[in-house]
Amino acid sequence: MSGEVLSQNEIDALLSALSTGEMDAEALKKEQSEKKVKIYDFKRALRFSKDQIRSLTRIHENFARLLTNYFSAQLRTYVQITVSSADQIPYEEFIRSIPKMTILNVFEVPPLEGRVLMEVNPNIAYTMMERMLGGSGSSNHKFEKLTEIETKIMSNIFERAFEHLREAWATISDIDPILTDFEVNPQFLQMVSPNETVIVISLNTTINKNSGMINICIPYVVLESVIPKLSVRYWMQNERKDPEKEDIERLEKGIQQSIIELTTELGRTNISIQDLLTLDPGDVIELNQRINQPLIINVSGIPKFVGQPGKVTKKQAIQILHALKEGDEHDE
Repeated sequence: MSGEVLSQNEIDALLSALSTGEMDAEALKKEQSEKKVKIYDFKRALRFSKDQIRSLTRIHENFARLLTNYFSAQLRTYVQITVSSADQIPYEEFIRSIPKMTILNVFEVPPLEGRVLMEVNPNIAYTMMERMLGGSGSSNHKFEKLTEIETKIMSNIFERAFEHLREAWATISDIDPILTDFEVNPQFLQMVSPNETVIVISLNTTINKNSGMINICIPYVVLESVIPKLSVRYWMQNERKDPEKEDIERLEKGIQQSIIELTTELGRTNISIQDLLTLDPGDVIELNQRINQPLIINVSGIPKFVGQPGKVTKKQAIQILHALKEGDEHDE
């Protein structure tokens, strides 16, 4: 039975046709019972499941957040990048869909085979370059050919931007993106055969008042070796994992080198404003702490130890007597 939902008007028209004899109910049942052939286009072979595409979308949503932070810092202006869509299409169809003059960055991602393409809409690319050169980034300049300086500026921007893909892909593979080619005309770029299936992740990008798309084209050959890791089962298994020994040692070393504030109160007292204003050098202020009582030692403002004051090589010091346990009473 078809999953198509009919509108009320279509239902009324169907009932009317059956009642007037324009449509034979028996013929309709026979037609439904016959096997129907679904046309399959081998040029648009679906090589990725919906589950795998969702995993790739999740990876690139993280990548989009990293790019937003990176471009915001580099361009010193409002930047918003979000995943718009993720589709699998033939490579030829992707090339036909992008402008004739655009920014094309080709990356190798070892240890994975093949190359990944980042296509940046000219409006977005020129806005970025204008901001990098000190402009407002509000003009819509159309370029036919980039100078050597403009090419170097743009390739540097996107080469550093694509490095964030390493962090986004960390759960799938430890890749090392390397910029290998920079083009402005897609007709000069042939990464894979025209009928090769590619995944196209489209990122909706807004910089100031200008907006456009950044498309990431990933051929099947790049993902072939990591396809098993794109399943929901793999993500659920790797959601919680025990920390590595090296990570624990690195964390402990970082904590040991941390600088913290340690303070000790000799005591407290309350005096009036009048007494404060009449204080002179040599006056004595009586505190609420006896000279033979231990002092509370605070670590970053939190009581942690009990100690006693003294001197070490003519310098004031405090000796820790014992650590405060949870529930120990101490004077505030």
